[in-house]
Amino acid sequence: MFISTIGPSTEQKAVRVGRRAWLHGASLLLLSGSVGRLRASEATVQARVGLVTDMHYADKPHAGTRFYRETLSKLSEAAEKFKVSPIDTLVELGDFIDAAEDVETELKYLRAIHKPFSELCADRHHVLGNHCVDTLTKEEFLAAVGQERSYYSFDRHETHFVVLDACFRQDGVSYGRKNFQWTDANIVRQELEWLKEDLTRTAYPTVVLVHQRLDKSGSHEIKNSAEVRSVLEASRKVRLVLQGHSHKNELQDINGIHYVTLVAMVEGSGVENNGYSILEIMSDESYRIEGFRQQKSYTWAS
Repeated sequence: MFISTIGPSTEQKAVRVGRRAWLHGASLLLLSGSVGRLRASEATVQARVGLVTDMHYADKPHAGTRFYRETLSKLSEAAEKFKVSPIDTLVELGDFIDAAEDVETELKYLRAIHKPFSELCADRHHVLGNHCVDTLTKEEFLAAVGQERSYYSFDRHETHFVVLDACFRQDGVSYGRKNFQWTDANIVRQELEWLKEDLTRTAYPTVVLVHQRLDKSGSHEIKNSAEVRSVLEASRKVRLVLQGHSHKNELQDINGIHYVTLVAMVEGSGVENNGYSILEIMSDESYRIEGFRQQKSYTWAS
């Protein structure tokens, strides 16, 4: 995995920030059909990022609308789509596995889903969700998926990506071993200070990746979300925030930033109830999310 928090030189930064003054004035088009027709004909795809969230894989019977075992077949369908439209990077936005009563069972779930997931793309990124560390510790989960840190940043094709970890209690203690309430999600002070510094260093337009929601109040929101949003807004570089956790499609525009909640893969039986997407980064600095099955599609013009 390639992880970087270092941006271009100061001189490059001055140029790029000036070129990207559109961040807070970008227009949004919501489309139910083909969004490609409205994009400038000369724009080309610079990179494709595969997106999945709330897979909740577990080898156990379904509960309510959550069909845990079917995640394997749903991921297989997504894999075929990612082959047709080859992706450069793959991101899962948390709750990769569902909770288990003991560590060995949880690790068994994790090994079962990580094997097919790891075969989809060499450049993979995991955002921690509350179910990922219900029984496991963060260290155990990250070691199993081959990821060094729970929050970090990386650059791809002149776009900066920030992975956040909100799996902390309000007192600063990390989630793990059933020591938390899922409604008590927080970005801790050390991580917030790191975020400020990271956004200062980058010159690129930025996409934030997080599990719990930053865009609205309620049980699914990060408790100090307003403080986190103020940091994102002050940078004037953040374009998109991609999140999961509440299992439904939703879009909120707050002070020039688009907060996109992606639909959960685990919800509903059968591939017709699948949900996954591809984020396309365009050469004219526009962005597109092409959604499949239950996932909605969006386009943001440059």
